[in-house]
Amino acid sequence: QVQLVESGGGLVQPGGSLRLSCAASGSIVSINAMGWYRQTPGKQRELVAAITTGGNTNYADSVKGRFTISRDNAKNTVYLYLQMNSLKPEDTDVYYCMRRHWNGMHYWGKGTLVTVSS
Repeated sequence: QVQLVESGGGLVQPGGSLRLSCAASGSIVSINAMGWYRQTPGKQRELVAAITTGGNTNYADSVKGRFTISRDNAKNTVYLYLQMNSLKPEDTDVYYCMRRHWNGMHYWGKGTLVTVSS
């Protein structure tokens, strides 16, 4: 069973840091890329950062230099991380973990809320 479980969201002051985590289990050999997206209600979900199985990364211009995506492979689970530094109020959003399989299928986590506010 394909699963994605996010954690690490919360409230942080502007300029602060948070690290999001995502545990992907089930059919992990099918994964060819994973990523973090964010979405404000009423707006389109947007890419924050992505990483392929080969380690290639891609970032939204708005987070370059502040966010870092990384992954660790365990026996039956792939862990995806998003280190977020120098957070700004405009980074407030629900963040979703995504896994993409070699057959083109995408799967999503339930999301974790990040609030940047003083």
